Amino acid sequence: MWLVVGLGNPGDEYEGTRHNAGAMLVERLAGAWGAALRGRLFKARTALARRGGEEVLLAAPKTYMNRSGASVREALAGKGVAADRLVVAYDDLDIPLGEIRVRKSGRPGTHKGMISVVGAIGTEAFARVRIGIGPLPPGRDAAEYVLEPFKRDERAAFARSLEDAAEAVEMILDGRIDRAMTRFNRRRAATETPGDDGRSGT
Repeated sequence: MWLVVGLGNPGDEYEGTRHNAGAMLVERLAGAWGAALRGRLFKARTALARRGGEEVLLAAPKTYMNRSGASVREALAGKGVAADRLVVAYDDLDIPLGEIRVRKSGRPGTHKGMISVVGAIGTEAFARVRIGIGPLPPGRDAAEYVLEPFKRDERAAFARSLEDAAEAVEMILDGRIDRAMTRFNRRRAATETPGDDGRSGT
C-alpha cells in the first residue's frame, strides 16, 4: 500500500487558495481513480483507491497546516505503511507557478506543514511533490499571499501544474521516481536552495 497526502487547510474559507495546492492534487487523483475523499479517518478526508492492483490511501488532513504531521503519523501507523511508501504533495513559493519539483527526500525548509510532518514521523526520507505557487510578489507578506485564491489569469498555469503533479505521483507509485525527477526538475528555479524544500507562509 501507498499513502499519498496532500497538504492544505480545512474549511470552506481555504478552498481554492494557493496553500491548498496539495489537497487539490489529492482531490484530483481521487476523482481520476474513481474514489471520493470523505470522513475523518486519521484526522483527514480519505479515499481508498486501487491502482495497478495495489491499494493507495489518499489523504487530505483536516488539521490545520502546521499540525499536518499528526494526521500523517496516524495514517502511516493505522495502515502499517512505511515512510518509503509515503508521498506528500504541497505548495512551494520558491517554485514558479505552473512548475513542479519531485524529490526523494530532503529538509522541510520553512514550510510549516512539512516541518510538522517531518517532526511527527521522525524522518525526511519520503517522496514529495512540490507544486509551484511563486514567486512571491514584491512587498507582499508570504503568510497572507498563500491564503489567497488563485487569480483568474493564474488558473490555467495552476491547472497545468496539477496535471503534471498527478502524472508525477503516478510515476512515483510505479517505481519511476528518478524518471519523474529528470522530467519535472529540469527547470530548477534560480531562487531554490539545493537540498531545501522551499518556503510557504503558514
